[in-house]
Amino acid sequence: MELTVQDLSVTRGGVPVLEGVSFDVAAGEVLILRGPNGIGKTTLLRTVAGLQPPLSGHVGLEREAMAYAAHADGIKATLSVRENLAFWAAVFGTGDIASALTSFDLAALADRAAGGLSAGQKRRLGLARMVVTGRPVWVLDEPTVSLDTQAVALFAQAVRAHLAGGGLALMATHIDLGLDEARVLDVGPFKAKAPDLDDFDGAFL
Repeated sequence: MELTVQDLSVTRGGVPVLEGVSFDVAAGEVLILRGPNGIGKTTLLRTVAGLQPPLSGHVGLEREAMAYAAHADGIKATLSVRENLAFWAAVFGTGDIASALTSFDLAALADRAAGGLSAGQKRRLGLARMVVTGRPVWVLDEPTVSLDTQAVALFAQAVRAHLAGGGLALMATHIDLGLDEARVLDVGPFKAKAPDLDDFDGAFL
């Protein structure tokens, strides 16, 4: 299992934001994307995950191998923690939610309605969905938002367990997760160049 990205160029709102991005992530590896806000990390992750088409380039892995988690937690407020995980386990064809409850310290909250959880608890539940997908590739956009130090450590442990099981992870985060084994890619050098303006365009600026 390997995620390969070759010469990928991506757009936001029709405007190129990153171009010529290339990297690979093998089973058992995690790659962290870094760069200033607004440079295009989210757009890059969405493109890799198959949620929007690239301007050019190639992603060498089927979308069905990936599970994507963005800023939204993707939970159903009226269902309990247990019911939320059971729902996603059914969607992805996996049956075991026990490891997800344990990994993110949710067992004591299993019967509580998700809508009554704190922001950090909701985030832990949203991340626990990744465990029940059974998919080998995790694509994560700022996964530690709303998490305290203890919860960040739980997340790092879950990532390590995923890698140990032959999975891989690609994520954008500004937080130090303590994953010393992680590789870091600065996307700054891939920032798309501003288009040249001809005399006609310049007359209106």
